[in-house]
Amino acid sequence: MTVGTLRLKIHFPEAQSLKEKRFVLKSLKDRVRRKFNVSISEIGEGKDLWQVSELAFAAVGDEQKHLNGVLDQLKHILEQSPDYEITESALEFF
Repeated sequence: MTVGTLRLKIHFPEAQSLKEKRFVLKSLKDRVRRKFNVSISEIGEGKDLWQVSELAFAAVGDEQKHLNGVLDQLKHILEQSPDYEITESALEFF
């Protein structure tokens, strides 16, 4: 069994409040859940900041190669959004 995690730090340049940031985050999470079989959680100290957030995505499988492809595709799709920019990313396997 292999667990793959993807951590993303995201900047929301247009957000003027926590409410606006959370609206964009909800949309992002809904989109990911529809397309990928992964768990999502907002982590880190950015929960109460209105222009930054750190998200963690986790997937479990029997092959690291497959998980790497899934998480890489997820990151690529998220990078296409004009609503935010990804400032850091980290991919790990356990």
